[in-house]
Amino acid sequence: MRYQNTPVVLWSNWRLKTAITKTFISTNMCGIVGYIGNGNVYDILIKGLHRLEYRGYDSAGIALVGNDGNLKVYKAKGKVSNLEDYCKDKSLEAGVGIAHTRWATHGEPSDCNAHPHYSEDGNLALVHNGTIENYKVLKDALIQHGCKFHSETDTEVLVQLIEYIKVKNNCSLVDAVREALNQVVGAYAIAVIEKDHPDTIVAARQSSPLVIGIGDDETFLASDATPFVEYTKDVVYLKDEEIAVIKKGEPLRILNLDNRESTIDVKTLELSISQLEKGGYPHFMLKEIFEQPITLRDCIRGRIIEGGAKINVNGINDNKDIFLNAKRIVIVACGTSWHAALLGKYLIQDMCRIPVEVEYASEFRYSNPVLDDRDVVIAISQSGETADTLAAAMIAKRMGAFVFGISNSVGSSIPRETDSGTYIHVGPEIGVASTKAFTGQVMVLTLLALGIAQLKGTMPQEKIAEIGEEVLRIPDYVEKVLKLNDEIEHLSLIYTYARNFLYLGRGYSYPVALEGALKLKEISYIHAEGYPAAEMKHGPIALIDAEMPSVIIAPNDHLYEKIVSNVQQVKARGGSIIAIVTEGDTEIKNIADHVLEVPAMPECLTPIITSIPLQLLSYYIAINKGKNVDMPRNLAKSVTVE
Repeated sequence: MRYQNTPVVLWSNWRLKTAITKTFISTNMCGIVGYIGNGNVYDILIKGLHRLEYRGYDSAGIALVGNDGNLKVYKAKGKVSNLEDYCKDKSLEAGVGIAHTRWATHGEPSDCNAHPHYSEDGNLALVHNGTIENYKVLKDALIQHGCKFHSETDTEVLVQLIEYIKVKNNCSLVDAVREALNQVVGAYAIAVIEKDHPDTIVAARQSSPLVIGIGDDETFLASDATPFVEYTKDVVYLKDEEIAVIKKGEPLRILNLDNRESTIDVKTLELSISQLEKGGYPHFMLKEIFEQPITLRDCIRGRIIEGGAKINVNGINDNKDIFLNAKRIVIVACGTSWHAALLGKYLIQDMCRIPVEVEYASEFRYSNPVLDDRDVVIAISQSGETADTLAAAMIAKRMGAFVFGISNSVGSSIPRETDSGTYIHVGPEIGVASTKAFTGQVMVLTLLALGIAQLKGTMPQEKIAEIGEEVLRIPDYVEKVLKLNDEIEHLSLIYTYARNFLYLGRGYSYPVALEGALKLKEISYIHAEGYPAAEMKHGPIALIDAEMPSVIIAPNDHLYEKIVSNVQQVKARGGSIIAIVTEGDTEIKNIADHVLEVPAMPECLTPIITSIPLQLLSYYIAINKGKNVDMPRNLAKSVTVE
């Protein structure tokens, strides 16, 4: 039943509240871990936090309930290692616990603002990934009822609200959580523990990921499955507006916000512990760069058959009429995925002769888009949880468009919310700066374009087979390009202390220039801009001098002679040039200061190959500058905050 005597109830119209929540998704990118069982609770939680630290590293905290019934909350600003240092002399015995690593939205990073937050009576502790959009209204109401707040966070408002409802109505923790969430506008993944019931975790989600791992006499909870992959392969992905009741010694219960029991759908993880370790590499980013021959093989596997002659992408095969009759394709994405989307535009227009628009998801969702049932909207997100991309997909779906998702994360929101889609199958990407996910996205878009072209007959079958054969060779080409590693490492020493970079490309190489510039900015904090090479003379050429190097992507394609002219323009103004060229190139080689050669291949496939040297260049420049390439400042792996 709904607790009508609770004075802080703010929504009498639940339908209205739901609509607002699903339109304005805005989440704080954090990592949640929970555990209940017979193992060492503290060790399991700390290891889990390290696995999730790519999701946020402003602060970290842990809450434990011991067999003595005491609730212990330990928090520290900074990385998880700071929390470990703080806990060295603390009481850590426990039978249940929750933990959190934070990327701040409400309230600056500090010990006080770190999670877990606890209720005023000290009975409850809560961790939260998300943003409570109506927290100010709730906070004001709670203050009127005597609540005192100690942090600047929206999360503390939620735990105080749960406590208030629980005490006011003398109800169970799960009922108090359910009622509190019926009053919340926003997005959340939460886990709550109670010192009076040290055998229970209550968890819930709305527009923010949460997965439960079911082991032998133990249960795990996390923002993704990486913290418990070595303990169990059996997982349950919580759906929006679901609450999980995890009680020691009892089967998992899941109910919705209307208190109805939900069906429990247990999935099997396809994830190995080796994918989450550095495997001898100094950083995850370098490991993931060098994994690309393997990840691209996994991405291609089963999707090109008969030696390249037939394209087999399930999302197309299952929706042939949709793609045959599509009048337009709109691709929505953010960051690196947006650069992949630009390449998708070139690929689909070239091969399929369908007009394609590419939109920043953050702009699309507020642009009052014009869509109908003959439009196809492709939403691209590595994590499947990017807030703006997810919101854009849901808006497009409500407007009648067919929405196709491209993601790397099984069980994430975008695969669940879209009409159809496909995974890139590159395995977990831990480094914040995307590398293998970018090439996987471009590969999937290439296969998508080839598949639609084959379906529509817009390319000769011989040409499709020719490109298909070359796609199958791409992993071998990448292995060859990775042999440039030592050369690029040496080259990076020359340019480590440049303050600005210009990246130039034309046609298929223009999005590669954008992506190369982004990589350098993300991890070395050097200002870099990507431009279409022909646009250089419309302004950026004024910046070129001996102190501003230009990276020029110039494979031997139909625009080669055009970009030779651009290279000459840079050289004439005293600029240093690093050029990515096709093997055997002589013309640019005689002009540029440094040349990196990549294998020859069809023009439409060059972006995957030419992006690899740029990944390595940004990596080594950042390393030379002493930067943390896996956890660059102010960035989280997946931006689930608006």
